[in-house]
Amino acid sequence: MTALHLAGPDDLDCLLPQVRSFQDDRGITRSDDDRAAALRPLLEGSPHGAVYLFGPKRAPIGHVVISFGWSLEVGGMTGFIDEIYVRPSVRGRGIGTEVLTALTKALVGAGLKALHVDLNRGDEKSRDFYARLRFREHSDHFLMTLEY
Repeated sequence: MTALHLAGPDDLDCLLPQVRSFQDDRGITRSDDDRAAALRPLLEGSPHGAVYLFGPKRAPIGHVVISFGWSLEVGGMTGFIDEIYVRPSVRGRGIGTEVLTALTKALVGAGLKALHVDLNRGDEKSRDFYARLRFREHSDHFLMTLEY
């Protein structure tokens, strides 16, 4: 079992390179200062989300960021997978599946009613990954965003 732990303020320095790699892979242009500013509240215990690191505590091999919300439709607390990152050198070994399976069980135990993920329409590899974890598409829903 891959070790999974809630990240805290002391984890910022090991987390930033992973977030940079994740965002660079997806063409997301942010400065490290912007990334750190977005991460700090989560690492300091904001109720809006959490960051989990996995692998050895001193040299984690990945992270997952979950943001929390509330939905009357599903009857309570929801989560949104903002990002999941597994170091490229260890991808394809089932680590992401193992981590999300364990994390989902823990979050459901804490009252989570639904977990969502937003994918690029053409990202078949990610779609297949989440489908194996029993995520399903909602053909009658699509995500719209207004950014400020």
